[in-house]
Amino acid sequence: MNKVIVDSTFWEVFPEATIEVLTVEGIDNHVQEDQEETYHHLLNQAAKEARTYLTEEPFSQNEVIAQWRQAFTQFKTKKGARSSIEALLKRANQEREFYPINPLVDIYNSISLKYGVPCGGEDIAKIQGDLHLGKAKGGEKFLPLGADKDAPALPEEIIYYDEEGAICRCLNWREAQRTMLTEETAHAVLVIESINPEQAKRGNEVILELKKMIDQTFHVTSNHYTLTKNQTEVTMN
Repeated sequence: MNKVIVDSTFWEVFPEATIEVLTVEGIDNHVQEDQEETYHHLLNQAAKEARTYLTEEPFSQNEVIAQWRQAFTQFKTKKGARSSIEALLKRANQEREFYPINPLVDIYNSISLKYGVPCGGEDIAKIQGDLHLGKAKGGEKFLPLGADKDAPALPEEIIYYDEEGAICRCLNWREAQRTMLTEETAHAVLVIESINPEQAKRGNEVILELKKMIDQTFHVTSNHYTLTKNQTEVTMN
């Protein structure tokens, strides 16, 4: 992956959006048995903090949920698709326990919960060509996490994609098995999407905390980029 590019088709739908991008190289993402309890606590403490965003009934009326549901009405989506932050907050609201997956995923999930923002990550080594965000032509190959058959993107759906197919469908709904972060991941790209100025302010603050946690945990220096309608692509250092 040499570039992250946000296509004009995305900005036509979300002209006020901001995409925060973080790239990190040379990490050891293996699970260390003596650290599992630390990450278990990190996730479940973040889930408790996440409940501060859930003060309204029904669940869908909470601001974080409502804003993303409204955003999902602005482009073609798979029936029932919801933003990644809604899925996390739903689990937190149900007081379900969170369990560690691998350090990088645990860190970004904890940040996502704590601040009520969507956050996702991909393995750079598995991305073919540049990483794009824009409207699907339709039919882009996509094998979802936990699935055993292809679920191609719909025409006009907003997706992350590369030369091989879709990487994340419905903006930030579900990621592909092909580029998922695993213990073997050494180079990763992480993103936080905001679709209005209020979200963008929080997103910028959150990406800086995510950067700090990653740099301290993995003893590296990650790179931070901000993409807007006026800065639509970035070349990796």
